[in-house]
Amino acid sequence: MSASAVEHPCDDGPEPLLVTANRLAEQNPGHRVEIIGGVITVAPPPDGPHARALTKLMRPFIAAGLDDGETAVLQGIGLWLPGGPEDYAVPDLALVDADFDEHLIKNNSYDPAVFRLVLEVTSSNYTSDLRHKVAAYAEAKIPVYVILDRKHGRVHVLTEPLGSSYDRHEVYAPGQQAPLPASIGAEVSLDVAELIDAGRAKPRTPDA
Repeated sequence: MSASAVEHPCDDGPEPLLVTANRLAEQNPGHRVEIIGGVITVAPPPDGPHARALTKLMRPFIAAGLDDGETAVLQGIGLWLPGGPEDYAVPDLALVDADFDEHLIKNNSYDPAVFRLVLEVTSSNYTSDLRHKVAAYAEAKIPVYVILDRKHGRVHVLTEPLGSSYDRHEVYAPGQQAPLPASIGAEVSLDVAELIDAGRAKPRTPDA
């Protein structure tokens, strides 16, 4: 997701970040508003290739039975972050425990303990997914963080969160399968070439 930082207005004093974030969300329908490291970011709606790649990404999880029983596969679910008093993120895709509804914390965001995996598909501001969110998700102890890096044509699989980083960081290129740890609840591998191709804009067909 492409995102830009936002400063809140100062009149008699700064309003709470959550108030600012929710106001921005109301003013910008379809945009994704997050607070990471005490900074509000606003990402525009994803482009078509981003959405297409996300659909491709959901399929292996659903085929493995992870959208039934003990877990659910969800887009755009809020994740409450421990990095700040009002921090939260909205990953593109998440694998969560089926009882996540019971673990709502605040602002439509849920306890990180119910997240087995989060996944981001990069847009123009890819450094946020590759840097800032790595630290945020590691601090939240999210067991698996997957990044479809459309700019560089790779899939990153980060596991074993330790402090503000992940102890293991595997990178996969087109032609490879990216296996995910069995701890998510099933055997899942991602076809890197298929995902990278789905995330690319297709050339327009010239008019006849």
